[in-house]
Amino acid sequence: MPFKKLIEPLKDTITQKGFDEPLAFQKQVLSKIKGGASLFAIAPKDAGKTTSMVISVVQKLKAAFEDAPRALIFVKDKEAALALELEFNLYKRGTDLRVYCAYEEYDIENQRDEIYVGTDIVIATPKRLNKIFYLNGINLNKLQMCIVEDAEFLFRGSHFAEVTRTPESIGKCQYLVFSTTFDKRFERWQESFMYRAQTIKAKL
Repeated sequence: MPFKKLIEPLKDTITQKGFDEPLAFQKQVLSKIKGGASLFAIAPKDAGKTTSMVISVVQKLKAAFEDAPRALIFVKDKEAALALELEFNLYKRGTDLRVYCAYEEYDIENQRDEIYVGTDIVIATPKRLNKIFYLNGINLNKLQMCIVEDAEFLFRGSHFAEVTRTPESIGKCQYLVFSTTFDKRFERWQESFMYRAQTIKAKL
């Protein structure tokens, strides 16, 4: 998908950042994400994975809508959540999309209250997201996109199991997993909620 097909605020931001056309990997994944496909997007560092994801979420959601989040993005820790929030704040300029970060180092009651007020995009660590969910602190019924960023972290500790719980609680959704490698443990997801997912690997 060329940048010229994006919504105007995104095109303006991309132009200001000096990007003329998508990187090779972005050309592979942007149109598929726009078309609604679930993907395992496998590419090395600096291939444009994070930018592809941020552009795709902003392009799909376009504007604030009701209170429940429509995109959920799992990240490894607080630092990753805050860094991704900065990226979204850059690319959502000109829209009224709302982004919220949920991580362990913050009072969970405050997080639950702040999410209740309304947000479009939630960036969360798996453990904290599940705690908020089981406290009835987040409505996942409107979710359209469930994403894992830099998915290598899933295989340390209990993260893989924590993320696997989420699809059990939501209906039809687009799943996107961004990683530098395809781990064989992803095959478990291919056998369940990601059974129709495509695997896109960067052409080097």
